[in-house]
Amino acid sequence: MNGFWCEEALIEADGGPTVATGVRLETQDGRIAGLTVGVTAEPGDQVLKGVVFPAAANAHSHAFHRILRGRTHDGRGDFWVWREQMYRSAGELTPEKYEKLATAVFAEMVVAGFSSVAEFHYVHHQPDGRPYAGKHGMELAVARAAMAAGIRLTLLDTLYLAGGIGAGGAAAPLSEEQVRFGDAGAHGWLERLGALRAEVSGAFPPEMVSVGAALHSVRGVPEQDLKIVADHLPADIPLHIHLSEQPAENDACRKAYGVTPAGLLARHGLLTRRLSAVHATHLTPEDIRLLGEAGSTVVMCPTTEADLADGIGPARALSDAGVTISLGTDQHAVIDPWIEMRALEHGERLGSGQRGRFTPGELLAAATDGAAAAMATPVMPAALRTGAVCDLMAVAPDSVRTAGSVAQQFAFSATASDVTDVVIAGELVASDGVHRRLGKPGSLLAEALKEFS
Repeated sequence: MNGFWCEEALIEADGGPTVATGVRLETQDGRIAGLTVGVTAEPGDQVLKGVVFPAAANAHSHAFHRILRGRTHDGRGDFWVWREQMYRSAGELTPEKYEKLATAVFAEMVVAGFSSVAEFHYVHHQPDGRPYAGKHGMELAVARAAMAAGIRLTLLDTLYLAGGIGAGGAAAPLSEEQVRFGDAGAHGWLERLGALRAEVSGAFPPEMVSVGAALHSVRGVPEQDLKIVADHLPADIPLHIHLSEQPAENDACRKAYGVTPAGLLARHGLLTRRLSAVHATHLTPEDIRLLGEAGSTVVMCPTTEADLADGIGPARALSDAGVTISLGTDQHAVIDPWIEMRALEHGERLGSGQRGRFTPGELLAAATDGAAAAMATPVMPAALRTGAVCDLMAVAPDSVRTAGSVAQQFAFSATASDVTDVVIAGELVASDGVHRRLGKPGSLLAEALKEFS
């Protein structure tokens, strides 16, 4: 067994999560095997200073979008203008370049306090649509990157068949930029997904790398293919979809199918507990009811939704309806779980004119076990407890941002810059912003980004 001694730690208690002093964790096989409070460190223990929290779970990521940070702000426009810039970056990816870039992006996540990520992956093939040798060149590159960074990866292999909703619901063809995202129909994707699951399970430890599924959107997956997925997708993996991110998507869906995107998913039995709807920014009251009754998860990405001018999603209404809220970094305008937490609450305040829409505890839950149903790899609960995976982040309580803050309210003061140590699967993987195996993420990113225009 290994031991970690925490100056302070947020632990589960009978009256709810509480910050305790002198917390010793015994770990075995990457999990917390024992937890004692009010003790001193034992010889050989790894000391974690500050306040130790559960590490965060990033429930929605497109790693290659990191190319665009700080490079898309020199003009007006909207999501659709940004998308054209994103397509140009996607066109430059190769497995070798993507592995290097994703390793750097995942290292940035780790030092920020994330121990797991759901990577919404749709760049499957060569630019002309031909498969890579072995069919899974891009997917395995992303998996190797996660292993190098030590982050738990749920690789969401994504179905993307159409360039939009055409007249009468007909599928618009994929554009030249989108061809590499496609597959030979839903059945072809299911076959490739099955082969990928088998290859990943044989090559990587399942607690670190597993495969999930995603539908890009109702724009990218025609109705007849939604039915095929509903009938044939294995029941033991999570399913994600971009949902109602833009009003134009809702308008096209209503015109073609007579219902909203959420209504279309409900029509085919795809609104379930295993579904994670990403963004869900522009929902009707009926959409909110459907998602809540299904017990689905909604993945909010507040800094991305602000950066892309998507709008403010109805997070409080969704939570009140029975939806589980989780958080993601999407296009990585910011990679910081603490900023995403308070951006969620700030959006609610701006939209409602009221403070305290989410408690600090609810925000921390959204950043941790809110993602549990969205992941195929383990996720920490919102407070430390015996039996959970040992994924931790220690936060300095005396920085210029956190000094004087109540530890359980760090969601309103801390940033990733205050994360001093990160532990994943019982291993110390990052300290003071430096990845212990890979070095400084900034240097890794600068080197990887040289290969993109």
